[in-house]
Amino acid sequence: MSPPAEIDMEDIKPSVTLVDNGEQAESRFSEFCKNELALEEKSCKEAMDLFGETKHLLIANVSSLGNGTSEDAERLWFAFILYSIKRLIQKNEENVNEETKNTGLTLCRILRAAKLNIADFFKELPQFIVKAGPILSNLYGTDWENKLEAKEMHANTIHLKILSKYYKRVFEEFFVSTDANVGNNSSVTVHASEYHRFGWLLFLALRVHAFSRFKDLVTCTNGLISILAILIIHVPTRFRNFNIHDSSRFVKRSSKGVDLLASLCNTYNTSEDELRKTMEKANNLIADILKKKPCLASECETENLENFDKDGLTYFKDLMEESSLPSNLNILENDYDHMTRNKGELDERLFINEDDSLLVSGSLSGGSVSAGGVKRKFDLMTSPVKTFASPLSPRRSPASHAHSIPGSANSKMGATPVSTAMTTAKWLRTVISPLPSKPSQDLERFLTSCDKDVTSDVVRRAQIMLQAIFPSSPLGERCVSGSLHSANLMDNIWAEQRRLEALKLYYRVLEAMCRAEAQMLHATNLTSLLTNERFHRCMLACSAELVLATHKTVTMLFPAVLERTGITAFDLSKVIESFIRHEESLPRELRRHLNSLEERLLESMVWEKGSSMYNSLAVARPALSSEISRLGLLAEPMPSLDEIAMHINFSCGGLPPVPLLPKPEALPTQNGDTRSPKRLCTEQRNVLVERNSFTSPVKDRLLPFSNLKSKLPPPPLQSAFASPTKPNPGGGGETCAETGISIFFSKIVKLGAVRISGMVERLQLSQQIRENVYCLFQRILNQWTSLFFNRHIDQIILCCFYGVAKISQLNLTFREIIYNYRKQPQCKPQVFRSVFVDWSSARRNGASCRQRAGQDQIDIISFYNEVFIPSVKPLLVELGPGGSTMRSDRVAEATNKNDGHLANGPGSPRISPFPSLPDMSPKKVSATHNVYVSPLRSSKMDALISHSSKSYYACVGESTHAYQSPSKDLTAINNRLNGNRKVRGPLNFDDVDVGLVSDSMVANSLYLQNGSSASSSGAPLKSEQPDS
Repeated sequence: MSPPAEIDMEDIKPSVTLVDNGEQAESRFSEFCKNELALEEKSCKEAMDLFGETKHLLIANVSSLGNGTSEDAERLWFAFILYSIKRLIQKNEENVNEETKNTGLTLCRILRAAKLNIADFFKELPQFIVKAGPILSNLYGTDWENKLEAKEMHANTIHLKILSKYYKRVFEEFFVSTDANVGNNSSVTVHASEYHRFGWLLFLALRVHAFSRFKDLVTCTNGLISILAILIIHVPTRFRNFNIHDSSRFVKRSSKGVDLLASLCNTYNTSEDELRKTMEKANNLIADILKKKPCLASECETENLENFDKDGLTYFKDLMEESSLPSNLNILENDYDHMTRNKGELDERLFINEDDSLLVSGSLSGGSVSAGGVKRKFDLMTSPVKTFASPLSPRRSPASHAHSIPGSANSKMGATPVSTAMTTAKWLRTVISPLPSKPSQDLERFLTSCDKDVTSDVVRRAQIMLQAIFPSSPLGERCVSGSLHSANLMDNIWAEQRRLEALKLYYRVLEAMCRAEAQMLHATNLTSLLTNERFHRCMLACSAELVLATHKTVTMLFPAVLERTGITAFDLSKVIESFIRHEESLPRELRRHLNSLEERLLESMVWEKGSSMYNSLAVARPALSSEISRLGLLAEPMPSLDEIAMHINFSCGGLPPVPLLPKPEALPTQNGDTRSPKRLCTEQRNVLVERNSFTSPVKDRLLPFSNLKSKLPPPPLQSAFASPTKPNPGGGGETCAETGISIFFSKIVKLGAVRISGMVERLQLSQQIRENVYCLFQRILNQWTSLFFNRHIDQIILCCFYGVAKISQLNLTFREIIYNYRKQPQCKPQVFRSVFVDWSSARRNGASCRQRAGQDQIDIISFYNEVFIPSVKPLLVELGPGGSTMRSDRVAEATNKNDGHLANGPGSPRISPFPSLPDMSPKKVSATHNVYVSPLRSSKMDALISHSSKSYYACVGESTHAYQSPSKDLTAINNRLNGNRKVRGPLNFDDVDVGLVSDSMVANSLYLQNGSSASSSGAPLKSEQPDS
């Protein structure tokens, strides 16, 4: 049969009006700067210079920006240029003239002038950074990304969106939400909305003046709750929406009255100690900014304080009375303007106005969808906090909490991003913080049982590494507020608290790992493991990452812990599974964080330039060593502990800011490239990809894989961190590198199976196509491993789908594949817009790239035509009807001599058939009834979220009666499960003693695909009926 044909770019890209040669666009940009933004001459010239350097990139990438039109692409590019100028140039000028100050060029002004919203800006910004990165580096220095702070700004924006919703929610639980509820008193001149705004402005003042660098979600939530407490005792009582005698709301009370702070802490899972400290800072701000005199509440007689325990509370007279509120609002507005005028950041006041044009029309929760590039549906909440609200989570009615009482028995507050973070922080505060900050006696026994006592080494290493991860503020660092001493003091306290939490967690998990390792090896001498520098750094990095993930920091996003500890993604991936297994108290959200973090490492980061995976791969697959060396992929030696100590000036008291350690990606190559293009893409995806923080839909589908691993006990950790060339202690004649690569490849195959299964379901393809795509993916991994170098595994999977579709003569376009891929939870546009290519390698593999040279980033269509097809065409032909199709038990043989891979060499798993796995994780919910519950499939989600859906339930199995409505069926099921016992809450799907369904059970009963099912036992199951 004929080989797979190349495809035309029109298969994926919509027709667009191309930008002219750049002169007219340059003229329009000049008019935009002068007329729309009124920039002064100097700033305008700087912007025009950068536009001139990058306009060729705009012309080349029109169709991949925004909705694919030249107008939309220009508006986005204009905004990117101006934002870059503001952050990279004016930020560094110490003496900003008065004219520039009056201009007030902020991101909000830029977006309003360009008629863009926040979601579109941050969705497309990574594309600009990837393409223009080398130019920005040449113009503004290699640290331009740190100056730009794009990831931090995006994370901060998402946090503010979440916090504003949370604030509105808790405000309406204590105060009237509409002014009509106050009554028709004509003398009322102040409205409820003004108190709502006053609280938000006071919170922003707290962020600007007191929180300094570390504006993490937990700290900010403590700030909001402290503001809420101030509002409760100052807002006139007629605006209240609560009864002080409500015992379910105010649960902490004594003979003196209601303990307000303790009650709020009980409801919102905050620390009472932290809340009191934060409230004290807020009170100080009121005194300093609003010039109000603080009074002890115990000395004040006012209606607002009646029935409250006044001990420890501060009251301000004339703070929120009708006569003073307008002037106090103006003072807070002016203070915020003064403090943020020249920072180029978003105006954080807009977040309490949900109708603001910067928030509507594709707000932070995503826009509308179209196949050809009209508005794409990208959920920008897939960044640090998207995971809180997974698409698979049950949707809550908007009114479900409108009149609920927090903490009441009959109206439990639903999980939100903030409440989930506070619950996890409570675990850290109550379980980890009370632990000793030194090795326990049991751990010390292991440390002293080594060939030499390593206790002092372990303690010193932990201190140095955690000091590098959580640096204290130097006395010379300027703070936003100018309150240098107080802000730096809070930074130092914050860093010290996080260091202690990470240290205690590290010692706790290290002890559990040592016990398990000693039991496995039947020995207490663990010298090989406990003297391994890389292992300890991975453990410290993992502990620190969990602390950072708990507090939801903005300024220290992953992979900061890798860069500051000198380890690589491949190193960290070795300990994640063990870390989860050996810390049984780890909250579900943090387990998901680590699992989705591992998924992120496997999908792209371990394949990046400078990954230590290549050092092991070169030993396990000698045929690949020359290609690895030629591309400069090997990891640099890990910086020594002494080097890091010197780098952070560990021996001195005051520590300077810790710049990131030099990474191999940042070192010049022989070509003069300053960093890997793939690295550029990944670093800018850090915020966007962080679905991981608290719920990962893909992680849910990965859960079954944890039960599919070999029934043999896991290999000792010491072999995972041993030298690659060292023989494996387990025997078999393999080196540690071969064993490690074999385990690594098996993880890649499993992750690939999940991704392939999700796409097959969305595209509604047959099981044979799924099998062929999976088979091709495995064979490429084994025989053409170099295709994965510096790339994302989804890029290979998407090409596999199209290649198999063509060879199978399916009517499936690349546009359809990309359109459905966009709906996958892990999708990011950079996956199909920017694929790494080394043209010298491509030519050796038969690509017709002619005069192209060096390294480049191209779109996935060009990659498929120029690189993928020339390499894997023989493998594709074998999968066709006329070829020798691979069988599940056949070992692949090398079909192309150019790559020189040995598919059946050490570390190469056999080609296996597609695993019989559920796409989600069914759980048994009854000990006495054979009832299983599985989250909704992604294919059903699209139907359920549409307004035209008529059914929101799909029941699999026999109905309880001949015919009933879904609600009656569900009620009958609940009654049968619950029997006579009283249910105090919803079914708990997280019980540790509730196991996963076996694969055979799922494969034979629940796993229905394409209308087919195979039931090995029990009553036959009915296929799901499509929604009508």
